[in-house]
Amino acid sequence: MSGFSLSRRGLLVGASAVGASAALSACGAKTGTESSSGAGAKADTSGSTVKVGLLNSLSGTMAISEVTVHNALLLAVKEINAAGGVLGKTLKPISQDGASDWPTFAEKAEALIKDDKVVATFGCWTSASRKAVKPVFERYRSLLFYPVQYEGLEQSPYIFYVGATTNQQIVPALDYLKKQGLTRLYLVGSDYVFPRTANKIIKAYAKAKGMTVVGEDYAPLGSTEFSTITNKVKSAGADAVFNTLNGDSNVAFFKEYKSAGLSAKSLPVLSVSIAEEEVKSIGTQYLEGQLTAWNYYETTPGAANTTFVKAYQAAYGKDKPTSDPMEAAYISLYLWKEMVEKAGSFDVAKVKAASDGILLDAPEGKVTVDGATQHVYKTARIGKVGSDGLIEEVWNSGKPIKPDPYLKGYSWASSLS
Repeated sequence: MSGFSLSRRGLLVGASAVGASAALSACGAKTGTESSSGAGAKADTSGSTVKVGLLNSLSGTMAISEVTVHNALLLAVKEINAAGGVLGKTLKPISQDGASDWPTFAEKAEALIKDDKVVATFGCWTSASRKAVKPVFERYRSLLFYPVQYEGLEQSPYIFYVGATTNQQIVPALDYLKKQGLTRLYLVGSDYVFPRTANKIIKAYAKAKGMTVVGEDYAPLGSTEFSTITNKVKSAGADAVFNTLNGDSNVAFFKEYKSAGLSAKSLPVLSVSIAEEEVKSIGTQYLEGQLTAWNYYETTPGAANTTFVKAYQAAYGKDKPTSDPMEAAYISLYLWKEMVEKAGSFDVAKVKAASDGILLDAPEGKVTVDGATQHVYKTARIGKVGSDGLIEEVWNSGKPIKPDPYLKGYSWASSLS
């Protein structure tokens, strides 16, 4: 039994695909097509086992976030195998450490595709790592399932974006702040593609919506020096801070924030890359009352989430929290499984063609794959960090939001893409 319930349609599709795939799996072909340079993905599906790639930072500054994503992927593999595998084949996870280094991510991605002959890869966190591996997956025509919210303005035929795009996280977060009367923003982020692009979007929104950006600062990824930035934030006259720091820089930032006499009550921070695992690592005493924007929290109500949290904590410890990126990584394997079984094949082109309309009753709620963009419909949620370290939802969008990675539905964003 999986860690969440599939829709009735998903069950019917999966069941019919298994029968149709029997003859295919017996043939033992290597799937994928050749590019003009002769570098095609040659996933080995010839035996009773197929390999899936897990590509995460298990060391370095991003390990604070990515190790738990890796654990959630392993949990999904274990559950899927216990339920009979995919098209009757057992999944064998092959883990590679991106080591918080973008060239290493590209190197490891190529190794998974060429040497390990994986049928698909699941992972990456930062947009820098995704940008580094994107040409690798496109060159070899192999699939990456990316589990983390990102800055949008991207689409690749070989990436499925399972985390939120901009109109499912950043835009709802700005709408929420505006409704709370918090219209003077200070932007703090790590110095790489996601924060800089996100802040470009935030400034376009602010200009059109009567908000003001009173300051903007970046720190190198992994930086632990934030005294200068927090002093600037303190004196800027902001109503709120919009935080796009990533990794363990958040530990140093929030400790310095409190040291400077700032708090959620005096100057709230809304973060888009701090989830339950980071709260635990940073310390609840530094984060209580602060805001986050995600699509899932450990406290999200529903039977599917209760099952997921119990399964994760049974595997990794009762004190281990779940989080949005973990949940998105976890369901990414199930989404891929449903695509494969609907296609009746591991072939990349057939899997892509089968993706549209795949629906799961996931821990975060209903998610549906939009085949045109290879993103998913997701419910936006704003949360507040509690004294127990958990994040309690204070607002949600009411229903899943259609992905709009290029913000085509927003007139104020016309100059961004």
